Amino acid sequence: MASHLNANKNVVVLGAGVVGLTTAVLAQEKGGYDVTIIAERFPTDPKSIDYCSAWAGGHHVSFANGDERMQKIDSATFKRMWELSEPRADAEHCFLRIQETQFFYDGRDGHYEWYPDYDPLPEDSLVSVPGAKTGCTFNTLTFDAPKYVAYLLARFLSRGGSIVRGKVSHISQIVEGGVDLFARGKLSTRPVDAVIVCAGLGARTLGGVEDQAVYPVRGQVLLIKAPWIRFGRTASHNEDGLWTYVIPRRNGEVIIGGTKMENDWYPAARPETTEDILQRCLAFCPELAPPEIRAQRAPTVDDLRALILEAGVGLRPARKGGLRLEVEWVTNPRGNVKIPMVFNYGHSGSGFQSSWGSAEVALELMENAFCAA
Repeated sequence: MASHLNANKNVVVLGAGVVGLTTAVLAQEKGGYDVTIIAERFPTDPKSIDYCSAWAGGHHVSFANGDERMQKIDSATFKRMWELSEPRADAEHCFLRIQETQFFYDGRDGHYEWYPDYDPLPEDSLVSVPGAKTGCTFNTLTFDAPKYVAYLLARFLSRGGSIVRGKVSHISQIVEGGVDLFARGKLSTRPVDAVIVCAGLGARTLGGVEDQAVYPVRGQVLLIKAPWIRFGRTASHNEDGLWTYVIPRRNGEVIIGGTKMENDWYPAARPETTEDILQRCLAFCPELAPPEIRAQRAPTVDDLRALILEAGVGLRPARKGGLRLEVEWVTNPRGNVKIPMVFNYGHSGSGFQSSWGSAEVALELMENAFCAA
């Protein structure tokens, strides 16, 4: 048994957001790797501004915008998630399949033709959203983000994965010290064969990476109880950063939002933003108000306010130049051995939408590096 285990490569994934968890699961299930996740925060921790994955809406709506690389990554992820959402699949409880309607204030082509049942909106359908120039409908799915990342963690652990809570100040700590440095405070006897950096916003300050192209895009949302909503609706303007959306979850909760504020680090909900979200979303989707109220009168913002369960804030880990998927070689001073360090971060608001596809690319980069070594 021991010889079999030691024949595997020893891989460390840094970060336990949706990208880190998915990358770890994929590496583990590919076979040939013993995988450990080192992170400061895990899905089962109390919600924190430092763990963006807990706050995601979220729906699978690609931000690839015609970019071939990203569309391939996003469509690969959608395929995986669609399988996970199948009736009686292990993760079915995390997903809700819906029809999504998108309105574009800037008249852009969202490049959503590859989603099931895609259909452009006729002009007479746009009048319901003042200012909308184009639009479309398609079938997709929403995910209950906290449940889904908890599912990924459980899947990883149940199949033999290891997790260690630790604050990594510099990548060299993992390269030289190994997992035991964080688990037991001492040097590991087993050297690390590869590190996959899925540090999100942390890549900006992580020693040995210090990627100054990384910056936050602050999102503020409201979680409301509205089980009668079983459709998705979004209106957006790309350049203006205006996004109004309604994202239902399987359990009857609905995420409404939102904001895209670049380089805004404020960690708590701003009351004025909450009011703005309520007003925008009610005007955009009056169906959010309870049916019994709508049957009697026009709904008001106060009708929505009564449904609020929580106001949430997340800092999306964006990066100038987009997603970073590449390899660098780092040296372990013990034996002067070079090992591959794979980067998989910079997803901004599309971490969930890109998670499986970018994990596949990261794993391919790592395996190619091993072959070249």
